[in-house]
Formats: sequence, C-alpha cells, structure tokens
Amino acid sequence: MDGPVDKPAGKAPREAKSLEWALKVGRQRRSIAFYQTIRALIRVFLWRWLRTKHRGSENIPLTGPVIIAPVHRSNLDAPLLSVCTKRHLRALAKESLFVNPIGAWICAALGSIPLRRGEADRDAMRAARAMLDSGAMLLVFPEGTRQSGNQVTGVFDGMSYLASKTGAPIVPVGIAGTEDALPAGSKFPKRVRTAIVIGTPIRAPEGRLSRPALAQMSTEVGTRLQAAFDEAQALVDSHPAR
Repeated sequence: MDGPVDKPAGKAPREAKSLEWALKVGRQRRSIAFYQTIRALIRVFLWRWLRTKHRGSENIPLTGPVIIAPVHRSNLDAPLLSVCTKRHLRALAKESLFVNPIGAWICAALGSIPLRRGEADRDAMRAARAMLDSGAMLLVFPEGTRQSGNQVTGVFDGMSYLASKTGAPIVPVGIAGTEDALPAGSKFPKRVRTAIVIGTPIRAPEGRLSRPALAQMSTEVGTRLQAAFDEAQALVDSHPAR
C-alpha cells in the first residue's frame, strides 16, 4: 500500500519590501513625476470636494531639512497637506503597506519608507535622519498612530530627537474636518469642509539634549500643535457647509 501523500506546502507569506528598496524607488524620475501628478489631482479634485481652506503655507521653509508635524485624524491628512508646498513630502509608513508589490511601489514613489511599529526600528530612524541630513522635508505624525477627537493626546520624543540631531525645524500643522470626512473604516470621503493651519517652525536648542530636555521640547510641540489644531477647527466652523 502506498504511504500517505504529503500535501504541498502553502505559499510563504510575502515579506515587506526593504528600506533600501523604498529609498531607491523614491529617487527615480518616474516616481517624482508620479508624485507631482497625484498632488495635482488632489488639488483639483479632493481639495475642491472638501472645500479645503488653508493658511500658513509661508511657514514651511523653501529649502533645507524640515519636519512637518501634523495632527492625525484620517488617512486624508497627508494627501491634503501635500498640496500646501511644492516640495516633495517624505514620510515614514507602517511596514504592512509595503507587502503588496503594487501598493509598495505606490508608497515608495510617493516618498514613504517602511517603519516597523512597536519596535525600536533603528534602520528607519537612521534613514529618516539621513533624509533630513540631505535636506529633505519629512512628515512625522507627533501623536504616532491615528487618534480621534479635538485634543492632541501627547507627542512622542522620537521627532524631537530627529530635530535635535539634524537641526531640522519642526513645523506643527493643525488639520480639521478630515475625521468627519473620512472616519476609520470609510472608503470614500463625505463632502464636509476641511481646513489646514500651518504654524511657525520650532527649532531644537543647540547642543546635545538630555531626555528631560527632549520631553520638554515635545511638550512645546504638543502645545503649539494644539493651537494650530484649534485654529483649523475655528476656520472650519467659520465656513459651515451648505
């Protein structure tokens, strides 16, 4: 009698694309052209659909390293913000977005690099620092993951560390209305008003910062971020949807 037939092993789960791969893709000409095209479409269609108001774009430095630090209430936040400057907005994104080959290329072409959440991902932090050292504009959500409500819940110190090591100013950004437009689980944005308020840059003190000094800087960022968020919300409330 024949023995039992072994079942073929299932396909191994795909691994996320590497940090080096994402950086390489992000530098390609077609990736830059893709980013510019997407940004133009967002301006023409999404900004008009959401009746986006904005102020403070002049606070984003035109050259040199800068950390853009917005509140995070919706997946619309980064796309809407990209229209406020002609500079290429780079970002750290969760590693799971880099598993699917097509999604991975899109994320990398739009300037994102993979980050392992919940771990001390030193490689990603080194990459972020290298991008800032090269004069890039980097998007970092100070609150970490997406939050809910009108209160800034706290700012993590990693962003302050990057600022202190690279000399990049931190620009706080309040974005209001996006949570109502596209709450978690939604696939298409509702037509509500949104607003973006870009605050003045915050520079890290010179010299090496101690942990208490980093925490103090993060507290200042949180305070300024809340002020920009409140101003954005007031801008939405002053232009109610019809």
